[in-house]
Amino acid sequence: MTRFILIRHGESEANRNNIFAGHLNADLQNKGVRQAELTAKYIVDNYKVDRVYASDLIRAFKTGKCVADLLGIEVIPNKGLREIEAGVWDGLRFDELPYKYPKEFDIWINDIGNSYCPGGERVAQVAERFIGTLRDIASENDGKTVVIATHATPIRTLQTFIEYGDLAKMQIVPWVSNASVTVVEYEDGQWKCTLLSYDEHLGELRTVLPARI
Repeated sequence: MTRFILIRHGESEANRNNIFAGHLNADLQNKGVRQAELTAKYIVDNYKVDRVYASDLIRAFKTGKCVADLLGIEVIPNKGLREIEAGVWDGLRFDELPYKYPKEFDIWINDIGNSYCPGGERVAQVAERFIGTLRDIASENDGKTVVIATHATPIRTLQTFIEYGDLAKMQIVPWVSNASVTVVEYEDGQWKCTLLSYDEHLGELRTVLPARI
């Protein structure tokens, strides 16, 4: 069995400004750095971690590095852990999308499992990429506990897959919050979630998510 401790990155500059950031390399802002530090301490205090992997996008990589630094180990970057490739949406404000791309954004809000970013990835492609990457990591880390610093869409696809077996009901699965902790176990091809979007350790630094993202 491999235990994955999934962390959504701390609050980024894009999150702060309500900007759609797929592969846009938005950095953590001050609150996000502090969130990442608090999450790192929570994890190190509560789990025996063997390795730390992270998306190579800076907001996730820095979040993972906070854990790795406390443990005195290196972060292993992996592009398979990236956020969705957002195509022409990358860098746009969320409140622009209903006007510039009404059809596609309506699908994103109401049927996200079947949605896509124009010029970028389908959500189904994110799920295939992310879950496949986790399976590869699990094959190299049987019996270990691994931290994965990643992004909101990949975690949401995995949670939907665990709960429903496909992405058809993804729109009713909530986003995880910034710097939250989700714990998933993988063994013999089976997934089990034991903790979802835990962020109580952040106290007043918890992020309140916008309604239409």
